[in-house]
Amino acid sequence: MFFPIKDNVPSRTFPFVNWLIILANVAVFVYQLGLGYELNWFVYEYGLVPKRVTHYESLLSDSIVPFFTHMFMHGGFFHIFSNMYILFIFGDNVEDRLGHARYFLMYVLFGLFAGVSQFLLSYDSLIPMVGASGAVAGVMGAYMVFYPRAKVKSLLVIIIFITFVDIPAVFYLLFWFFIQFVNGAASAGYDGGGVAWWAHVGGFIFGLLYAVRFKTQEKEVYI
Repeated sequence: MFFPIKDNVPSRTFPFVNWLIILANVAVFVYQLGLGYELNWFVYEYGLVPKRVTHYESLLSDSIVPFFTHMFMHGGFFHIFSNMYILFIFGDNVEDRLGHARYFLMYVLFGLFAGVSQFLLSYDSLIPMVGASGAVAGVMGAYMVFYPRAKVKSLLVIIIFITFVDIPAVFYLLFWFFIQFVNGAASAGYDGGGVAWWAHVGGFIFGLLYAVRFKTQEKEVYI
């Protein structure tokens, strides 16, 4: 297995929006840790519960708000660490390419599209969907389009053999997407083992398609 450490693409600007997103997620997670017995209520209220959307009591609180709030909540230390770590590696470069304001807007849209993707494929589920994974997946998809020649320095571990290798970012990102898609297909009709695989897939595809469109518009400006 390999563990990504950093990419080789320097940022021209300080990614303050990316850092604000990371800090916002951490702040919400710390708040969750202090809720005690109220945590289950909080997760059910602000996480994205598909069946609450299809059988809403209040259009705003039950059907719209969770599509936004779910992407700033997490289910555990590993969950938030893995999401924020990947965002730390790839998000700064995508923010650099899009600009600060557009990056924030697209990050939220990535998360929304990911939530809609999972909702459409599990609309009758009572399991709350939480996490920034879908939004982060969108950032990963955009990164792959923007920096197709980038490499990711990774820690490679094979049994007792450990070394550092430079892996093409495209390979790493496509391999990650393949795993999400396979697991999503394998979990069809089930709860996915508690993982919103289709949110990852949907977010990645939306990020990829948006980045392709953005690059096309960039070329048109300079023609």
